[in-house]
Amino acid sequence: MPVLVSVGMLVAIISSLGAPLIPTIARVDHVSLELAQWSLTVTMLVGAVVTPLMGRLGDGPHRRRVILGGLVLTLVGSLLAALPTGFAGLLTGRALQGVGIALTPLTMATARDALPAVKARHTVATLSLTAAAGVGLGYPLTGVLARYLGLHAGFWFAALASALALAALAVVLPASPPRPKHPLDVTGALLLAAGMAGLLLSATAGGRWGWTSPRLIALAGAAVVLLAWWVVHELRTEHPLVDVRLVRDRPVLAADLTAVLSGIGMYVMLSMVPQYVQTPRSAGYGFGASVVIAGLILTPFSVASMVSGRLVRLASRSVSPGRMLPLGCLICLAGTALFTWVRGGLWEAFVAMGLIGLGAGVTVSVMPALIVGAVPAHETSSALSFNQVVKYIGYSAGSALTAAVLAGHPGTGGLPAASGYRAAGLVGCGFWVVTALAGYLLVRGGSGRATSGSPRTAPAAAAHKVAAVEGEPAGRKDVEARR
Repeated sequence: MPVLVSVGMLVAIISSLGAPLIPTIARVDHVSLELAQWSLTVTMLVGAVVTPLMGRLGDGPHRRRVILGGLVLTLVGSLLAALPTGFAGLLTGRALQGVGIALTPLTMATARDALPAVKARHTVATLSLTAAAGVGLGYPLTGVLARYLGLHAGFWFAALASALALAALAVVLPASPPRPKHPLDVTGALLLAAGMAGLLLSATAGGRWGWTSPRLIALAGAAVVLLAWWVVHELRTEHPLVDVRLVRDRPVLAADLTAVLSGIGMYVMLSMVPQYVQTPRSAGYGFGASVVIAGLILTPFSVASMVSGRLVRLASRSVSPGRMLPLGCLICLAGTALFTWVRGGLWEAFVAMGLIGLGAGVTVSVMPALIVGAVPAHETSSALSFNQVVKYIGYSAGSALTAAVLAGHPGTGGLPAASGYRAAGLVGCGFWVVTALAGYLLVRGGSGRATSGSPRTAPAAAAHKVAAVEGEPAGRKDVEARR
């Protein structure tokens, strides 16, 4: 369990390493802020594409090899990003680091298979929390290392940590469970990659091409067609990359839809706040803060998300997910609204990120429990991987969307205008409102229809005791059937 949790924390930290460095990367590598933002976005994009591939492989007999191989690629990417090879080398390294994102659902599936039931539920919940808390920890770590050891120090740290995690996993990781091997859905992977890349490029290019330009509309339309083709392909193929039929179960649909929407809302703030506080006061706003302070701004996010995750374990005994999911979204909405309208001092940024961390800890604690309780054991890796996919689709879309909104409000000296931050904040508020409504309506209005091949349950654990879809606790027979 400690090794799995440490890997989950490492992956989360690596995924966020580039965020506080975006202004520094733009200055050192002589690229625009919009282009430098891709040092964060490309990691999320690769993670979203690779996660279902590795999740499907992890549901077969080669899970151990897949996990170790993924960590090797993460190590290679960290080394490449750490070397002074210019922006192209950094971008390539960050792309390879995105492979590590796929390890989180695989560690959750490993915990479910290798640990006793009660301990497995605690471990899955903890792994879900570390995915959120690690993002906030990566920011201050990056800031301190960059401040005192240079731009690439954070990536050297990631390389060292990846090597240590690889050695630990090689020793303690159990053998893969004996499950049949199925052919890999390469066509599905290519369609997903092309569709996602097209959508993200559309979001980032809108400010430069114009939101009504024919080539932008053509690119966005082609991306939507490719993603629709991907869904149809996944429904028809015998061994799909992701069993999208699982989404028909309302708890799974609620977890996946809120994951993508909340991911956008969260990364609007995670992308916007460090850049805002580093903006020199000569621009008419900002605080001229160092990269260290910009990183520390996110510390309340991590601390609050861990605390709220623990509180959910207690509250879930009497509060249904139909209330917890929207409650977490509304707390995040309060934090986003605070920063959107009140930015007079650094302390307000700290409070805003603490509120968002508090709400995020609630939402990410409920999502895995909904999925694990609704899908059969042999689909756990795939279902959790798909949830991870849509979550990082949300992260990458939020990162790209923030860059596009800020680029659409140019100010002096190549910096965004203050109105751009308010516009981005309003976009984030809108996403939190929609997420709260979606989570409440889907979980509260669940049909109770079981997923094919899975028991009719809802997560009801010591860590996350979630009511069944109709609002009633899972019965003893259901619990025994799951065991």
